[in-house]
Amino acid sequence: MEQLLIYGALAIIGLAMGSFAGASVWRLRGRQLVEDRAAGEKVNSKEYTTLLPLTKTTFTSDRSQCLHCNHPLAWYDLIPLVSWASTGGKCRYCHRKIGYFEPLIEIGVALLFVASYALWPIPLESTADIMQFILWLVSCVLLAILFVYDLKWFLLPNTIVFPLIAVGSLVSFLIFLDSPDGVGTLLNVFSATVILSGLYLLLWVVSKGQWIGFGDVKLGLGLALLLADWQLAFIALFAANLVGCLLVIPGMLAKKITRKTRVPFGPLLIVGGVFAALAGQYVVDWYFTLSIY
Repeated sequence: MEQLLIYGALAIIGLAMGSFAGASVWRLRGRQLVEDRAAGEKVNSKEYTTLLPLTKTTFTSDRSQCLHCNHPLAWYDLIPLVSWASTGGKCRYCHRKIGYFEPLIEIGVALLFVASYALWPIPLESTADIMQFILWLVSCVLLAILFVYDLKWFLLPNTIVFPLIAVGSLVSFLIFLDSPDGVGTLLNVFSATVILSGLYLLLWVVSKGQWIGFGDVKLGLGLALLLADWQLAFIALFAANLVGCLLVIPGMLAKKITRKTRVPFGPLLIVGGVFAALAGQYVVDWYFTLSIY
């Protein structure tokens, strides 16, 4: 019964955090467009006009609003998943379709929270263990924002990447404090950083930013600090490239993807990182079990 309550609580919190992540994506995009336009860059005028109202709020007056009619949303319009379903996926005021973005990200984060608890490889016994799990949940929200943003606009905003690196640093610090082998832990974290961030930094330098963006280098650093283990970092890298191949190769064979097609690598790296964090240790244990026999 206690476990069911925990799963239920995590699902509800995940839905709420997913709603927050979805709203943050649009606000970040609006501010990015304002900055780009101020810098003289060409922006999509329709997108700019739609998202501009989201940039004219302060922290105390920040209210969610419909992207179509700009009507402020009441509390009953903001209940995760329920509000969307009760209106048939439409705005309560202008009746235009909202789309599936909001419910999908809410459900996605909720499932990620529940899966994280179910698959978490470390027993939640000490305060440090619980703190590490909470920091992981925080990072899940940040990763959800980055996943959607990079998928939509091929950009990983520093506003989210830097907090992810900070959270990852805290996780590595907690692991360091709880480890009997401090030097070994530092070497492990450093090795993970070389694998997930150093490799992409090398690719970025060699290609002069043509193959990957520098945002992927910073994202790799954040994930490396979260994983804090070179084996998990390697699994994350392998999983990211495997998923990428499974998605890209069929598209190339169908001639829907060419060498000039832009493919955001951030979402792939995030999928690999999440897989490594939740299932990587099981993969490592399975591999060593096979090697024994």
